[in-house]
Amino acid sequence: MRAELLEKRGRSIPKGHVSGTDCYVARAEGARVYDIEGKEYIDFAGGIAVMNVGHSHPKVVAAIQDQAAKFTHTCFMVLPYEPAVELAEKLCALVPGSSKKAALLINSGAEAVENAVKIARYASGRTGIVAFENAFHGRTLLTMTLTSKVKPYKFGFGPFAPEVYRIPFAYCYRCPFGLSYPGCETACAEYLNHFFATHAAAETTAAVIAEPIQGEGGFITPPPEYFPRLKKICEDNGILFVADEIQTGMGRTGKMFALEHWNIEADLTTVAKSLAAGMPLSAVVGKKEIMDSVHPGGIGGTYGGNPVSCRAALAVLDIFETENLLEQAQQLGKTLRARLEALQAEHEIIGDVRGIGPMLALELVEDRETKAPAADKAKALVKSCYEKGLILLACGTFGNVIRLLMPLVITDEELERGLAILDEGFSALKAK
Repeated sequence: MRAELLEKRGRSIPKGHVSGTDCYVARAEGARVYDIEGKEYIDFAGGIAVMNVGHSHPKVVAAIQDQAAKFTHTCFMVLPYEPAVELAEKLCALVPGSSKKAALLINSGAEAVENAVKIARYASGRTGIVAFENAFHGRTLLTMTLTSKVKPYKFGFGPFAPEVYRIPFAYCYRCPFGLSYPGCETACAEYLNHFFATHAAAETTAAVIAEPIQGEGGFITPPPEYFPRLKKICEDNGILFVADEIQTGMGRTGKMFALEHWNIEADLTTVAKSLAAGMPLSAVVGKKEIMDSVHPGGIGGTYGGNPVSCRAALAVLDIFETENLLEQAQQLGKTLRARLEALQAEHEIIGDVRGIGPMLALELVEDRETKAPAADKAKALVKSCYEKGLILLACGTFGNVIRLLMPLVITDEELERGLAILDEGFSALKAK
């Protein structure tokens, strides 16, 4: 059956649209996936941070079925409906900060970022957007421009969107300024002021957009002083701060949104991925005066805030509230960090363990002194773990980071099985 699907795929799907495995899924539940041949896998990938509440959660399934039986689409811009309004209200209450907020419901993470930039430019009357090295914001023209990594995301797809600039991020393990924390005094944040003198004036800059923890870039986690300082520089210059919480949001770091760890309120926040447990849905949630600045009809979309997706998202929020999922996430983070640090002590290839809560990653290096990226070994580790029944994802600018994105509902037994396979994978690398 698998061979037949591979042959059909080769005929009908472009080769640029790749998959990391040849596992064709038949069903999934919680943190387990079963392929068409009956093999079981422990899922440490979560559909790239989409399945925080787990695969096929009964409440999500019931909500989708109930709404699909009523109606699946009317277009909110033509005939609005209650699930979208209710979800928008809940998101406005959940996104950090005391300001009054409004929420635009759309389809994908990239579309959320596109709209956040549109709104920031409209509200500020400025055009410049500052993004970061190692950032990932999507694959459309604008979001691909905001994205840092060239291959495979940008190579051959230029020219790119104008008025987008890039500065270094707080990558302490590989400090772009050659400094060490805390003696650096967050030079990476202070560099924004230098940027205004050498690249684009503050007066023409509409927004700075940042992931609280860089996802595809390698789970790069800034020190606690970084975002408060960056936000202050933005405020001093009348620049909007956009938080891309697409991967970090919805409990991934042990709080509903990662900026809560630094007590920061963004002007605009993008949400997607685990918002609707796999149904296509995203949002821009921002300060109401900013969101309301756009003229009627200036933002929207045919499928935005689809009613079935909105019902799935409302079920997700109910799960967080009634099943204490944030508390589970925090405990998972503590357990996971202890186990990963134990692996680091045993395996020399692990140069860095980083992240917050259960959003953790391992950076693999050939040598801890030189920090030479071990991309080939990361790839081999992912492959060997997959063969033993564990789904893993590599990431990072150099492809040498193993990121862990298991559903937050993973059981202790599933977690132990997955970590045992991971340990075996590292031991196999050492033996080669």
